[in-house]
Amino acid sequence: MAASSPLGAGVVLHGHGVRKRQLWGPLEPDGEPRLTVVQVRRYLCTACGKAVTVSPSEALPGRLYTASAIALALALYGLKRLASAAVRALISPMLVVGATSAARWLTLKRWCGVVGTPALFGRARRAKAGPRRVAAEAAASLAAHALPSLEPPPLHVQAFLGAARAG
Repeated sequence: MAASSPLGAGVVLHGHGVRKRQLWGPLEPDGEPRLTVVQVRRYLCTACGKAVTVSPSEALPGRLYTASAIALALALYGLKRLASAAVRALISPMLVVGATSAARWLTLKRWCGVVGTPALFGRARRAKAGPRRVAAEAAASLAAHALPSLEPPPLHVQAFLGAARAG
């Protein structure tokens, strides 16, 4: 860890270019699944030599799907009890699915396995039960991060909206 610069000292982060980043999933809770490409800004720390990437809050490190898309998938699977293949059709922008994967979505199962851990939404509540219960509890926990409104939307929409704020 590099020592922090004192107030009034020179800037230690300098522009280091941009790179493209894919974000998978719908842009709205009821939207079509999309593959969106955004430009993210990179900075280089002159004190420690490490690069820092600044991206939208919906972008999760090491994940193609947005935080909102993952939260919506968990809510649809855990709260609305949709089949994993139906959830994939609503979340994944990939239209071609192999024959052996047509009836299930392994990515959703992987998310259920790590949600509520440092790997994915570390502060989300994690049930000690099956994948549907894990998904339902995590989605409800993420929904709590949505901004309050006079007429709250359905819980799956609140999970979508709260995920990017859940940090």
